[in-house]
Amino acid sequence: MTLLKQQKCEACTSDSPSVTPTEIEQLKPQIPGWEFVEREGILRLEKVYKFPDFKSAIAFTNAVGEEAETAGHHPALLTEWGKVTVTWWTHSISGLHKNDLIMAAKTDEVKTSI
Repeated sequence: MTLLKQQKCEACTSDSPSVTPTEIEQLKPQIPGWEFVEREGILRLEKVYKFPDFKSAIAFTNAVGEEAETAGHHPALLTEWGKVTVTWWTHSISGLHKNDLIMAAKTDEVKTSI
């Protein structure tokens, strides 16, 4: 099985499949620390990253933004002093697609690279 961080996002449409509970269980170990949360009836992936100051948090936010732009898949980013909350979900299917798990893994990679 190819690691999530090595995969690329695929284009989604409103009829693209959501990840199944079985897929989530199989792939979850590759994205440690990510929480599966439901907001407004939509399952999402969310993680809070800690930083020593705002400058580091904004640098991470910008790096995640660059990775998202490259993939054509964009998260919700909440940048605060000392932390950034990253939330992934696929708007077109109002839920989680494999792309979200791929991007969660890539977000972790961004964190280790800065």
